[in-house]
Amino acid sequence: MSNGASDFYALDDLLEPDEVEVRDRVRDFCAREVTPVINDYWERAEFPFELVPKIAELGIAGGTVQGYGSAGMSAVAAGLVAAEWARADGSLGTFYGVHSFLAMQSIALLGDEEQRERWLPAMARMETIGAFGLTEPEHGSDAVALSTQARRDGDEYVLNGRKKWIGNGTIADLVLIWARGEDGNVGGYVVPKGSIGWTATRMTGKTALRAVWQAEITLADVRVPAENKLANCHSFKDVSVVLDRTRYTVAWRALGIAEAAYDLALQHTLQREQFGQPIAGYQLVQDKLARMLAEITSMRLLSWRLSKLADEGRMTAAMASMAKMNNCKKARAIVADARDLFGGDGILLEHHIARHHADIEAIYTFEGTDHVQALIVGRDITGLSAITGRRPARAQEKPADAPQSI
Repeated sequence: MSNGASDFYALDDLLEPDEVEVRDRVRDFCAREVTPVINDYWERAEFPFELVPKIAELGIAGGTVQGYGSAGMSAVAAGLVAAEWARADGSLGTFYGVHSFLAMQSIALLGDEEQRERWLPAMARMETIGAFGLTEPEHGSDAVALSTQARRDGDEYVLNGRKKWIGNGTIADLVLIWARGEDGNVGGYVVPKGSIGWTATRMTGKTALRAVWQAEITLADVRVPAENKLANCHSFKDVSVVLDRTRYTVAWRALGIAEAAYDLALQHTLQREQFGQPIAGYQLVQDKLARMLAEITSMRLLSWRLSKLADEGRMTAAMASMAKMNNCKKARAIVADARDLFGGDGILLEHHIARHHADIEAIYTFEGTDHVQALIVGRDITGLSAITGRRPARAQEKPADAPQSI
């Protein structure tokens, strides 16, 4: 290992052999199949459909979901996989994360046995692609106030409402729609592709995560069988369980982008010569590289410890929020410094750093903005909610800042 390697403190020694194996398997796949082609897809804002069967062959769908043909990884392994996707490309990381961590995890946690058997095996094989429909045009951080409605009509539910920023929404075979029932509680409804009254429109004009598609969805009297309502989702608190269980992977994704940015910057500054020597030999450049590496090292330790706590069943929502807040903010600064070290080349896609520079803005925002994450941590350490204004009617609800649907 060279002195420039991002694992400066030999943190790989903390990993189990199976965790290293799955990380390296994804890293090798991305080096062969993703990095050589992804800039073109990103520039054209096209999704790389031909990669999906190849991703399926990796056998990693489902992340930590146990059984039903899913990968059944540890939380550490799932985090490492999330980081590797982000290290290669944030768009594919989002595609995989929405399918595995949000859609499959929701069914695994909140579905009954029949529902898990009905949907998860095909999703694990990636023959069925999933999406997660929580965010609405008027409800992002305040997702608990979602207004999509579900009404019981005989042996069906009738759904009406709108969703926005739904990752995989135009390509998914099934979409989990979170809607408020007649009793006022939020439930999850699995809506199959092609349902009458369903309209999914691809969002355009994005400046980040351009190679994955998000949708604006309209539900106009969409009917789904009663058995498509997740049996163990009774309120928004149950939705929050899924969000809390997946948020830690976003901290890993921020780490992955930061590692990619550092590696690219180090390689570039060692090769780029100005005034007769590599620019890596200048004090200002070395100062930036040293500080970038120090932040990455702390981010890796935080991510690893959080995932170990998750595996032990000790991770809390506030812990996950702290990691997301910390890592995304640091990654944003690291990517900006890396782009700066590229000079003019830093805005050319061929060097990859421009893509990461754009994509970190989305990761910084979704699954809870920086400010919302800080307030979740603040509520935990003070016992006082600055989010709801301590209004009794909302005191028990938690914000979800849902654009992980992104």
